[in-house]
Amino acid sequence: MSKLVDKVAIVSGSGRGIGREIALKLASEGAAVVINDLDAEPAQAVVQEIVAAGGKAVACVGSVTDADFGTRFVGTALQTFGRLDIIVNNAGYTWDNVIQKMTDEQWSAIMDVHVTAPFRILRAAADYFREAAKKEAEAGQEVFRKVVNISSVSGVMGNAGQANYSAGKAAINGLTKALAKEWGRYKVNVNSVAFGLIKTRLTEATAGSDNTSTLNIGGNEIKVGVNPQLMKNIESMIPLGRGGTPVEAAGSVYLLCIPESNYITGQVLICGGGRP
Repeated sequence: MSKLVDKVAIVSGSGRGIGREIALKLASEGAAVVINDLDAEPAQAVVQEIVAAGGKAVACVGSVTDADFGTRFVGTALQTFGRLDIIVNNAGYTWDNVIQKMTDEQWSAIMDVHVTAPFRILRAAADYFREAAKKEAEAGQEVFRKVVNISSVSGVMGNAGQANYSAGKAAINGLTKALAKEWGRYKVNVNSVAFGLIKTRLTEATAGSDNTSTLNIGGNEIKVGVNPQLMKNIESMIPLGRGGTPVEAAGSVYLLCIPESNYITGQVLICGGGRP
């Protein structure tokens, strides 16, 4: 039996990569999903994929760093589906440099997408969560809702060349633990998943400058990818012997969205193949 029937989820950055797989997994278990991406095309493609499989989905296109995005994202779920049960703060990217070469723009951009944006989305959901919990308690019901914030092993252990990203991902773990305490009374489980090496377009090995991928974020061309030899070295240190897949990453998020995790909150789950 599907575990998320009648639930409604919002998943930021779900037009591609891990976010897409999270959205597809939640939808396959019965949840209606609000899909988000910077661009309309990938967002609508995921919506169509879910609908074609018999599910329910709608797009909320735009940057999570826009000041009004959190209100718009939560509002899309409530206006379209009438409720909100699951929030997955997944959107993000890396913009690496050693600290002496890191600009204020690099620092602020990464903190905005990994900390401020999730904060605004969660703040926008607070009134609904509180009022829904109050009504359910008065009716003698215990209904659990779920927040899963996406972190990284860089936010747990730190990583050279990623002062901004490590700080941002550590901060989202702190936000997770604080809200687990604030929202426990509302039966909201708040947890983080810290990913290790997951093979996506952001980590895909590149052979050199002629084969280097970039992302355009806010007019900035940001290089992504990992040197093939470095990728081999990283994978050699993973007890399971390889990087994870987006489907496996989505599975770890799914575990924290189902009823079996109702008594788990304020935790950081590492999905890293055994490598901390």
